[in-house]
Amino acid sequence: MEEEFIRVPQERIGIIIGKQGKIKEEIEKNLNVNILIKDGVVRISEKENADPLAVWKAKDVVKAIARGFSPEKAFQLFKNGKILEIIDISQYARTKNSLLREKGRIIGKNGKTREYIERMTGAYISVYGKTVSFIGEFEEVYDAKKAVEMLLEGKPHSTAYYYLEKSVKEKKRAEKINLWKERK
Repeated sequence: MEEEFIRVPQERIGIIIGKQGKIKEEIEKNLNVNILIKDGVVRISEKENADPLAVWKAKDVVKAIARGFSPEKAFQLFKNGKILEIIDISQYARTKNSLLREKGRIIGKNGKTREYIERMTGAYISVYGKTVSFIGEFEEVYDAKKAVEMLLEGKPHSTAYYYLEKSVKEKKRAEKINLWKERK
């Protein structure tokens, strides 16, 4: 029987459980798994006849909530093709002050940078603790992660924005070419 264990920040446990256990129930029902939470550790085990990937998907949903996503955004991971990616910001920041500065660069004034990256890529972004996390389809997450890594490497915001704009233009161009080919 497949099972996984995840350590979760204490302040996020209530969100994983939800009011009257609704969030935990939703994960269990959607993925056919059992979830047990004790002492800050979440144990996920498969039920009989569960999808072989159910425990893995449930682990990602729990991790996403633990990393600051709302349950609604984390539930996107129930869908095929949606992935979770997490970057450890402390790999780019040596001190507590530089960690705060890096988080600030990703979020931007009044959340504008994070919102812009989300809008340009379609991926969701959460900056929580020492991590920045992404939920979306592979290409969405790839582009959002690349833009955030540019910021973490100290590149100007304009460089990250240019990358995103160029990526969007290339995708639109590729879509037009595919439509044109389909019509032939």
